Amino acid sequence: MGVTITEVPPDCPDAVELIRELDEHLDQQPYTASSRHAFSVDKLVREGVVFFVARYDDQLAGCGGIKLFPDDYAEVKRMFVRPTYRGFGLGRQILDRLAEHTLANDIDVLRLETGIYQKEAIGLYEKYGFNRRPPFGEYKEDPLSVYFEKSLR
Repeated sequence: MGVTITEVPPDCPDAVELIRELDEHLDQQPYTASSRHAFSVDKLVREGVVFFVARYDDQLAGCGGIKLFPDDYAEVKRMFVRPTYRGFGLGRQILDRLAEHTLANDIDVLRLETGIYQKEAIGLYEKYGFNRRPPFGEYKEDPLSVYFEKSLR
């Protein structure tokens, strides 16, 4: 069976379940309210985020979204792999799918913001070839955030 990654609406039950789990995890970290930049499900829909759900042997395993800023960059949103499925390369495969979607829309730069306590995520992004950069878009300098960028060409 293996891994399947499917585009879904961000408000479908599978996406909502994974986003809820991600939020529960983030709620356990010592982030201040002003350092929480995650889009709600409603905002994902409003902002036109293209969302993907990953399954491992038909089991719901992870997710990730991409918000396109045409002629500039795409931003990774709500990336998450359930702890049970970490270490199987799912994060990399989700990033591959997000990068494919980005390139298909004639954008060749991926950016993201993550929190300093998301050590596994930071490791994944660095191994994937992202480089640290200053805040971008609407983000401001924040000691609890790390900003990344990767050129896809």
